[in-house]
Amino acid sequence: MIVDRLIQAIIEKQNPSCVGLDTALEYLPDSLLKGAGTPKRAAEAVFAFNQAVIDAVEDVVPAVKIQIAYYEELGYYGLKAFADTARYAKKKGLFVIADAKRNDIGATASRYARAFLSRTAIGGVKKAAFPADFLTVNGYLGSDGVRSFLDECEGRDRGIFVLVKTSNPSSGELQDLRLADGRTVCEAMGDMVSSWGGRRGKFGYTRVGAVVGATYPEEAKVLRGRMKSVFFLVPGYGAQGGSAETLKSCFDRRGLGAIVNSSRGILCAYRKTGGAFDEAARRAALEMKEDLLSAVGVPHA
Repeated sequence: MIVDRLIQAIIEKQNPSCVGLDTALEYLPDSLLKGAGTPKRAAEAVFAFNQAVIDAVEDVVPAVKIQIAYYEELGYYGLKAFADTARYAKKKGLFVIADAKRNDIGATASRYARAFLSRTAIGGVKKAAFPADFLTVNGYLGSDGVRSFLDECEGRDRGIFVLVKTSNPSSGELQDLRLADGRTVCEAMGDMVSSWGGRRGKFGYTRVGAVVGATYPEEAKVLRGRMKSVFFLVPGYGAQGGSAETLKSCFDRRGLGAIVNSSRGILCAYRKTGGAFDEAARRAALEMKEDLLSAVGVPHA
């Protein structure tokens, strides 16, 4: 099962973190931006940056999370850079989390699911458009919009992370509202995600995970208590204000149960430390690893 393989990689690398390749043009050093005056050149510069970062951290982290919005703004060439980055990361043995937050009515959701989690038949040959191991999904449309993603997860051994408690400042405007039964909206969504999970893997988690932000530790603690079989993707560490201490309740007693993302803190580390951007990214990834281990303990079976 895909979640078992991810957890095994976390244990082997002793690192429950992933690098977020939310690669904005303004994050790139001047040396890569020279001549990047067209969408094509800009996308090529982004991919070159990503390749160097992946090469620098491939033995440190088990996964990368690629946020598609940073690529969509460059149009066709940006989407090519997104796909090329995903393929390169997988070639290097890393798990790929496509952060696209997709969903819609069932018929449309099935196309999103096929694009990111499966293959499309073209002329009798099936090709993967955007190869990913996991996809972030917006479950707030309800179960009919999620079913297509669940089907692909089961059939192709892929996984999803459903938005439950997001890390943005205004998330509570909806997600913290109380329902008539006393649950908050995000708790109700968490219960739905738990029900969608199906079979548990050998570490006790299902292939249907949840996005739970590091910036809301009390809510995360409640959700971990309710969602015992759900693996968490935890954004908000570092630049958004989350710390190892605020997110440790997302983990179980084995130091498992979650993977923590950092984007700007790693991609832009060279601006604080100087030197080559890829070397600075590696140092930042190692520092994050040690910070997390000091709070959650060493991951073990």
